[in-house]
Amino acid sequence: MKIIFVVDDSAVNLVKAKQALEGQYDVFTMLSAAKMFSLLEKIMPDLILLDVEMPEMDGFAALQKLRENEITSQIPVIFLTAFSDESRESHGLDLGAADFIAKPFSVPIMLRRISNHLHVNELIKKRTERIEQLQNNFVFVLADVVENRDKVTTGHVERTAEYVKILVEGMLEQGAYIDEMDGWNKDMLVFSAKLHDIGKVAVSDLILNKPSRLTPEEFEIMKTHSKEGERIINQIIARTGEGMFLRHAKFFAGYHHEHWNGKGYHHGLKGLDIPLQGRIMAIVDVYDAITSERPYKKAFTHDEAVKIISEEAGKQFDPKIVDVFMAINDKFRIAKENKTLSMPAPIESKAQ
Repeated sequence: MKIIFVVDDSAVNLVKAKQALEGQYDVFTMLSAAKMFSLLEKIMPDLILLDVEMPEMDGFAALQKLRENEITSQIPVIFLTAFSDESRESHGLDLGAADFIAKPFSVPIMLRRISNHLHVNELIKKRTERIEQLQNNFVFVLADVVENRDKVTTGHVERTAEYVKILVEGMLEQGAYIDEMDGWNKDMLVFSAKLHDIGKVAVSDLILNKPSRLTPEEFEIMKTHSKEGERIINQIIARTGEGMFLRHAKFFAGYHHEHWNGKGYHHGLKGLDIPLQGRIMAIVDVYDAITSERPYKKAFTHDEAVKIISEEAGKQFDPKIVDVFMAINDKFRIAKENKTLSMPAPIESKAQ
């Protein structure tokens, strides 16, 4: 049964709406936008009936807040209003409202409009799921291209994506940068992390697969992979538009070699000017590089890697994220030792 939220500061309107919708929908009523946002942390509705004229936070402000959050941005919202004003309706539609229903509302009209919008939203949802499935397959192909070309760092893409998942979960649990990550889709973030080294497709095989240490000149060429990765994703964005998936991927690819002290590459950014995705990947990328064997070096132990990362807090790495890493580093060790990493499966489309 579809879930509908009804938000109105009039208890009379809430009772009337609940009586009209019960039996066809699972209805939740609330007297304020604040209570709606509190409930959204536990339940995700299929549609929201939202009063425009409410104290503290009106319907327009509430809709804007809904649209700013990636998780709630696609919920269809129908405004309930006692005022017929063309400019107000235009403003609401600009904010992303699906429709307006005049109060006092006609039950048959309200039911018909709700049914129509749920049907349209279902079609949009199925189309979006198909696009997401195509996107996920695209990621796997691109990541596979990088993995197959780079024989030295076999498995790096899968391992780093797993470490990103572990680190982000730890950050959320410990309250590190939770405001900045508000509304992020964790599964989408993990998949986008797989593209952090996509720029390596522009690096010569002779350098990429060299069985010994790179010369200073070769290392300078290797360093261009972050710039190339950002350029490649920017080209995709220019043709398809920037969604959150590509935004995450761009920041992972272009900023994972930036240093907290400003001595990284290729932008030379410092501190909080570095996108959060880049600061997360910086730790993850180094951990995997340190603990992986290369033709020219042995793998460091987990404990040695932890010590190195700890010593680089405030220099190469964001000290707040290092604190999280130190608290949960045993999960990195377990994932490293586990031959079959628990990567999330592709987000499969439910559309037929």
